[in-house]
Amino acid sequence: MTAIAMAEQERRQTVTVFFIDIVGFTSLVDDLDCAVVRALQRDYFSTVSEVVRDGGGVVEKYVGDAVMAVFGTGSGGFGPESAASAVRVGLSVQEALRGQLLAGRFAVRTRVGLATGDVIVDLAAARDFGHGMVSGSVVSTAARLQAYAPHDTVVVCASTQAVTDKLIAYQELPPVRVAGKPYPLDLWRALQPQRVPAGVGQLCGVGAE
Repeated sequence: MTAIAMAEQERRQTVTVFFIDIVGFTSLVDDLDCAVVRALQRDYFSTVSEVVRDGGGVVEKYVGDAVMAVFGTGSGGFGPESAASAVRVGLSVQEALRGQLLAGRFAVRTRVGLATGDVIVDLAAARDFGHGMVSGSVVSTAARLQAYAPHDTVVVCASTQAVTDKLIAYQELPPVRVAGKPYPLDLWRALQPQRVPAGVGQLCGVGAE
């Protein structure tokens, strides 16, 4: 591929990366028949992907029991509402799963981690499944935060909290040390969306998409 073709296909931009997985998935499926595992995954992925897409996100990949999605890749670009949508999707997915029995008999608990930062977005990758749609350290940060999230919570990095603080109510959690990071990461638990006073959305860029 020529440099010009790659430049047309790829672009640098800010996004919010979303990771969710099932708590205790390995022990849950260890003694299950593979057909039952598949049925459980099908119900789980279907629920998560529907909420993600309804919230404006793009599902980037499924890995085992994890789903990675990206928010802010649309033609309107990234803004506070993109990150807030990712947070609201995390809360909504957990609420949707809380009332379900996957494969007809399994209630699950999940963890969600979100991180916001710059990535290279490959617009064609989502179509050919040959490699990831986004590349950047923010991807591993979101995955790490998800792994350290308390059960049934949505946790975000400091950048996500800062850009959505007028749109989402948060509880500050103790910083965590994660593998591969030289310093502790600040951690915030998302509680619920906040009502935005008239005019605030326009002032902070909400609705730019």
